Amino acid sequence: MKFQTDIAAGDFFLQVMSVLLMLVLVCPVASSIYLLATDPCGRDVAVLKHSIKKLENKLLIVTWQVEHLQKHKYFHPVQPAVPSTEPETDTASGGNHNSSGTLDGSDVMPMKPLPPGGSLLVHDKDCSELFDRLRPPSGFYRIRPKPHQDPFLVYCDMEDGGGWTVFQRRRHGKVDFNRDWVDYKDGFGDFKLWNDEFWLGNEHIHSLISEGRNLVKIDLMDWDGQRSHAFYENFRITDESDKYRLQYELYSGKAGDALTGGRGMVEQWSACLSGMQFSTRDQDNDRYLQGSCAQENKAGWWFNRCHAANLNGKFYRKGKYTGKYDNGVVWGTWRGLWYSLRHTTMKVRPLVFLDIVGSGAGEI
Repeated sequence: MKFQTDIAAGDFFLQVMSVLLMLVLVCPVASSIYLLATDPCGRDVAVLKHSIKKLENKLLIVTWQVEHLQKHKYFHPVQPAVPSTEPETDTASGGNHNSSGTLDGSDVMPMKPLPPGGSLLVHDKDCSELFDRLRPPSGFYRIRPKPHQDPFLVYCDMEDGGGWTVFQRRRHGKVDFNRDWVDYKDGFGDFKLWNDEFWLGNEHIHSLISEGRNLVKIDLMDWDGQRSHAFYENFRITDESDKYRLQYELYSGKAGDALTGGRGMVEQWSACLSGMQFSTRDQDNDRYLQGSCAQENKAGWWFNRCHAANLNGKFYRKGKYTGKYDNGVVWGTWRGLWYSLRHTTMKVRPLVFLDIVGSGAGEI
């Protein structure tokens, strides 16, 4: 296993070096990377940068696999070079060595078999299939929503009834959500700890929810520890050619229908996000003709003119904030536009799903 891992790491290194070599050959002037609009090499550089981003994502998966294998002792240990008259025993890696260089038997345990699925080998369509099959705890697992695509890593919320695939989470403000189109397309953030912040990526989100027939739950928590939530049926986005246009149907919950803009007709006309295309600071697809909602609100999101809900906004500690724009982590129908929430989660599972206890306050 270690030999195979070394080969995989070596192959990845060669891929990265090949891309970097192409970058040097195509555009020898380093400053041209930042002059895409005027440099004839700009388009090629953008393609190469995207390739590097994909290779970085592959490295993340390989690194996670190795850490998982080491943590759970899936590696066969290297047998001692000194011959022994005693029967050999398979032991887990990480054992203590005594002065003679052999493994210390006090820390020896049988090698565990690989897990039956979910995290490494079996790629379920989403977290609901994994939940139905294994009832595993909440954590990071690999899924494959479409048979033709590569598996990718997601956080599965197996509490709150179970089976939720999480595609957005805010916790501590350490991850910058004011990013370009390609970052929101591919996804960004940390995918290691239970409280990491991330955006799964519009391509992955599209593959999860493009067919509808699902239920999206949005969990919210303010700085006093108060919680609320909102449900949307048949939540879906279109593909990149249509700028990941947002569509959803029936709302229910306690936090109010902020995605539709609230109760008033004027608010809904200017802030309803149904039918809106996704916008980022470098791609303005909103209906605000006097400016860019994404630039003003420091986030990639579905904007109208501009919003009553923006969960990718700027993270303000202690909640209440002031400024020129209402650019916080906002759910306007619950805490208003000038209150930035502490914790948010957006997660999805099939509309027809028999959970174990029923959805409650949610895992925040």
